[in-house]
Amino acid sequence: MMTIDFRNTNSLWCSVAVETLHRCGLRHAVVSPGSRSTPLTMALVAHPQIETVPVLDERSAGFFALGLARRTHRAVVLVCTSGSAGAHYLPALIEARESRVPLLVITADRPPEMRDCASGQTIDQHKLFGDYALWYHELAVPEPRLELLGYLRQTLRQAWQRAAAGPVHLNAPFRDPLPPVADDSTAALAIDESFFAQPEAPTTERGQVKLHQRVTTARGIFIAGPAQPADPTAYAAAIGDLARSTGWPILADVLSPLRQNAPADVTVITTYDTLLRNETQARDLTPRYVIALEAWPTSKVLRQWLEQSQAEILMVSEHAGGRDAIHGKTRAINAPVTALAIDGAPIRDAAYLRAWATAEQRGRDRLDSWMASEAAKYFEGRIAWNLAQCLPEGAALCVANSMPVRDLEYFWPASNRGIEVFFSRGANGIDGTLSTALGVAHDAGRPVVLLTGDLAFLHDANGLLSAAVLRGGLTVVLINNAGGGIFEHLPVAAFDPPFERYFATPQHVDFAPLCAAHGVAYQLIHDHDELVHAVKKSSPTGVRVLEIRTDRKADAATRKRLFRELAR
Repeated sequence: MMTIDFRNTNSLWCSVAVETLHRCGLRHAVVSPGSRSTPLTMALVAHPQIETVPVLDERSAGFFALGLARRTHRAVVLVCTSGSAGAHYLPALIEARESRVPLLVITADRPPEMRDCASGQTIDQHKLFGDYALWYHELAVPEPRLELLGYLRQTLRQAWQRAAAGPVHLNAPFRDPLPPVADDSTAALAIDESFFAQPEAPTTERGQVKLHQRVTTARGIFIAGPAQPADPTAYAAAIGDLARSTGWPILADVLSPLRQNAPADVTVITTYDTLLRNETQARDLTPRYVIALEAWPTSKVLRQWLEQSQAEILMVSEHAGGRDAIHGKTRAINAPVTALAIDGAPIRDAAYLRAWATAEQRGRDRLDSWMASEAAKYFEGRIAWNLAQCLPEGAALCVANSMPVRDLEYFWPASNRGIEVFFSRGANGIDGTLSTALGVAHDAGRPVVLLTGDLAFLHDANGLLSAAVLRGGLTVVLINNAGGGIFEHLPVAAFDPPFERYFATPQHVDFAPLCAAHGVAYQLIHDHDELVHAVKKSSPTGVRVLEIRTDRKADAATRKRLFRELAR
């Protein structure tokens, strides 16, 4: 059923726009308040099959939409008013561009005659996001003409199609009246179902990509890098088939579905960051051929080892563009991982595979044993390890950058429990960490947990404003080590002053009243057992924050000591 509003030119224009987008597949829109965007907001709210979520802060709104689009693998529309409002979307658009997350941003604007003449709340919004928007177009000023409505329909279809690969920006000028005040401007128009009809798209079958002559050695490895496919189980199963065909191990980043959906009868390596710190072992395990899937893992140790190996590298990604940050002897294939197949019967080296499997088993046993011991009772890294044990099957885990994602990489074991990990590793920043997690949790229908540090949480504290509109539940595991723990592992930590004040940036915020001010449940966690118990009691609705306080400097020293011991 169409929802076309003929009360005036703007209401007709925007209801046609929203109906077009709905038929393309739009289900969610995130809007921030403002006057110039009134016609768009009214049309979105009026559509019965589109959920419109109000978020006050445009920066937070951008990341809320980003999280929602990550989970649904479908473009989300962002709407704001004119002036500087749209500028606050930029950090989210940068991440969306780098991570190829679908977003369709519509910035309302004044008409051309009201620009560059000191009219209020007006800036130059043309190409506001520069090259971070995959495509930009300024829509025409609304007019009640059928040919212009046809232009609007086709332009929005194109925008939706382009947004599948990343952010698209439309600038939308409006003249008064902005509310749907009835007049006779649209009286001569009639629109029926035929206006929205379009021919069916032709169906195509995607063939397999044969890796025949490229796979010429038995000393090969797969590296499964960060990926967020729409079907994580099928993605992991496809890589498992490749590993069985070659007899190669898979080094699986914690942000790859492989770590959470480990296939049977396949050697999945999770402790490579510590294994490769042993020079003798690293040399003995050096491959001659590497097939890297999607992107390089988080581990700097792994990347340095690959640089030194001089191995041939084949990078496989569904997305075009440079993916090889180590600039090795690399060739690239643009193809989905699920389309790859091994042609023929590659030579196998059972001893090489066995060496990897033995090293993994030994490393994993020692790591798990230490984590369960009294020595790890107050260790920050044990929080990531605990979550791997206590999150329910099929849960969603959002992880902040800097130290939390690295602790996941170091300590999270392989399993087949189907936990889905959400991350923002496009720009690798801490922007919008909380708001993105809220977007992931919105109407998710399953437990969602965010693992974050104190600085990432505070950087996006305005995200707490969205707790009131969340449909679903989010548990925030907040590691409060009073500063930036990642910097303790960098060479600059030896230079204090000015290290502590300008790099670690210690904070002394009391999180309990901050949460109370937003009506968010808060609990101070005193030990790891209490944390596990609290996480298992996750609520299906609302936001709650579980704060656990740790010692930043002591934990940095423990990591370094643990890595040395495991490497030996």
